[in-house]
Order: sequence, then structure tokens, then C-alpha cells
Amino acid sequence: MESCLTLIFLSSVVTLITANSVSVRLVNGNNPCAGRVEVLHDGQWGTVCHRDWDITDAAVVCRELDCGTAVKATSNAYFGQGSGPISMALVGCSGSETALKDCRSDSQYAQLCNHNQDAGVVCSEKGLRLVDGFHLCSGRVEMLRTEGWGSVCDAAFDQQDAEVVCRELDCGAPVQVLGAAAFGKGKGRVWSEEIQCRGDESQIDICQRSSSQMHSCSHDNDVGVICSGYTDLRLVNGPDICSGRAERQYFSKWSTVCDACWDMRAASVLCRQLNCGIAVSVVGSDWFGEGSGEIWADVFDCDGNETKLSECSISSWSRAECSHRRDVGVICSDSSLALHDGLVRLSGERQCEGEVEVFIHQVWRRVLLDSWSLTESSVVCRQLGCGSVLNFSGSSSSSPEHSHECVTGFQCSGSEAHLGNCSSPQTLNCSSTQQLSITCISEKNNIWADSSVVRDQ
Repeated sequence: MESCLTLIFLSSVVTLITANSVSVRLVNGNNPCAGRVEVLHDGQWGTVCHRDWDITDAAVVCRELDCGTAVKATSNAYFGQGSGPISMALVGCSGSETALKDCRSDSQYAQLCNHNQDAGVVCSEKGLRLVDGFHLCSGRVEMLRTEGWGSVCDAAFDQQDAEVVCRELDCGAPVQVLGAAAFGKGKGRVWSEEIQCRGDESQIDICQRSSSQMHSCSHDNDVGVICSGYTDLRLVNGPDICSGRAERQYFSKWSTVCDACWDMRAASVLCRQLNCGIAVSVVGSDWFGEGSGEIWADVFDCDGNETKLSECSISSWSRAECSHRRDVGVICSDSSLALHDGLVRLSGERQCEGEVEVFIHQVWRRVLLDSWSLTESSVVCRQLGCGSVLNFSGSSSSSPEHSHECVTGFQCSGSEAHLGNCSSPQTLNCSSTQQLSITCISEKNNIWADSSVVRDQ
């Protein structure tokens, strides 16, 4: 009798342990908090039939997995068809349950379902979060695995991994990676296998990881990240969404961008991100007015080929004196302003060097060297977001199609933000007179040069 009681007691313990273990998971989603719902029953993972599946049921799954709130309850095998048994059907949660297994369901009806009716869930969490930081885009890095949330060892994490973390959380670019539990010690597991991101991945789960624990880590080694934090960009105060004053959102607040921190490469990336074509011109505040509030003073260091500004590096070495009088504006090719008298472009292969072309009377025209001076050159460099003038000279045109479309006679004071504010020029047929080439030196490049000297000292 005693042995029988002991066996009954042990059986009860086993049942209790199984009931309290992790009994649900999300499979085949793009992060650990989205996917096909699978439940553990009798030691085997099975799917859930979508019949009567709704957002209340999904909310219980998200809560059980510590994945925030439910965003969507999916049906018709949205995340692909599972295999094996269909374990639950006609699920009816009240919403207060702590686990899906506590909800009412009909296992017999499940036998009438097939895997093209597998249910799924999308939760608000992404399986990646920053915890205990001073804003939403800073803190201790934590990742969700099947074993639960865990922090990341600083020895297994580098700048390229931080690039991916900030991008996935829509937090801009990484500003700083901090080890040694700079944002406090986490709880639970410490993920110490090597994360091997290239830096261009959209999600941390895409990155390769070593198959074994590479470091001996504890919560003393929890890594943290500070991201730049911007979440959206826009062009405002123009005639359409493809031209206007450049502004970026830092959480709920919009701020303007200083013209010292901007060039045609950054403008091109912004236009591409907004589906507005390519950048035609970078202009000053006299085009779209002065903004209000904070001013973004860091430098976007783009090569011009990125699809989003969040992919550009950010330098905080700007020493420019920024005010709203220096708020930068952008005109993209899809804007109604793209063909506006006074727009200027350079025909060379480099951003801030080449033969000058000005849009006058609905035609792009080359500028003649006659009557041109350093004063007009400074306006062109400023209008292009290319800093100050280095030199200008005459050259023979390399484009025959411009041979009959030239302009001369610009007279600027030097303070204008664009050539359209200077005195009206004359249009004429081109002659053998040399046509204008100009070389500007970007103020942003000067900032970088100065900052490298500081860092080397």
C-alpha cells in the first residue's frame, strides 16, 4: 500500500511539473513573437485549428510567451502548414488565462480539421528588446528564445550586431555599445554564443550564430546598446510630400535638420526612402520656412546608395552653430518643384564637383565662365549642400546636347541660399567661351577631418 501511495504521489508530481512547463510556441514567423501556434501535448507538438480562433485567444498566447499584446490572430495556415497532430480546436479563452492550456477547447472537433486551417498569432513584441535604458531605444539587449527571455554576453556582441538591433527596433543607428552590465544585470539566461551579423540584416534572428557557448559569461557581462532613436522622416511645408523642410521624428517629437549635417547624398537617400525619386536640390530655410523645436545636429554620413537613412552612419562630431535659419530643405525629382527656375546641379561623377547646370526657362543650361565670380560659386556650393567653394574654372563642354543652351550674367551678393534669389541671368546660344566647372568642399567632410584629429590626440 505504501509503495502504491508513493507511486500515486510521484505521478501527481510529474503531472504538476508537465502542466507548469512551457506548453506553447510560435513557429515559422519572422521573429519569436509571431508564427503558427503549436501546443505541447503528451510529449508531442501539435497545431491549433483556426475554428473560433480570435484576438482574445491570441492575447493569452502572447501573454504566456511574454511577447506583449496580441496584434493579430491569423487563420488559414498564414504561417504555413504544420505537421503531426492538430491538438486543439474551438478554443474559447476569456482573456484572463495565463496559459493557452487553461482555455476551453474541443480536442474531438480537432480531428475534423486539417493543416490548411492552422491558427497563428502576431504579438507586439519582436523577440528583441532594450531594457532599463533612459529611453525606448537604449538599454540592456535581451532576446527571446524557446527557453524564455535572456540577456546577451558583451564578449559575443559587436558594432555590427548593434546595427541590426537598432534597425530591427526602428531606432535608427547605434551610437554606443556598452558592456559590463551598464544598464543593470538581467535575470534568467545569458546568451553567450557568438552572434555573427554582417550589419545589413533586417533582424537579429537572421544573423548566424555559433553552435556552442563560446564564452563563460554571467549577468556581470550583459551588453547594452544606445541607438540614435529616430523613427520617421518627412518633408513639410512644400507643395507636395516630395519637397519641403526635412524633419525627423525622435519618438513623439519632430525636429529639423541643420544644413551643416546634410548633403546631396543624404538627400538622395531620403528621397528614395519616401518613394520620391532622386534628390534634385538641397535648399535653405528661405524655401520652406523655419521650423521650431529641437534641431538635429549630428551628421548623416551616407554614400548615397542606401535605401533608408537608418542605414547611414551617424557622426556626432558636428561643431556647426545651428539655428532654425539653417533648417535644410530637400526637393526630390517627383516633386512639382523639380523643374523650378534656379535649381542647380553638377554634371561630374562626384557629388560636389563638376560642370554647373542651371534650370532656366524649363531647360537645363550650362553656365558660361563670363562674369562668374567667387561670390556666385559660394551660393552654388551652399545650395547643393556642399559646404564652401574650393575653386572654379572654365572647361570645354563634354555634352554636345548642351551646346546651344547656355546662361550667363548671374549677380549674387553671396548670402543667397540658391541661385534663384540672385539677379536674373541672360540665356543665349553657347559659343566657344569656356563653360563653368566648380569644386566645393563639404562642410561635413571638414567636420570629419577635424574630429579625426581630436580622436588621435
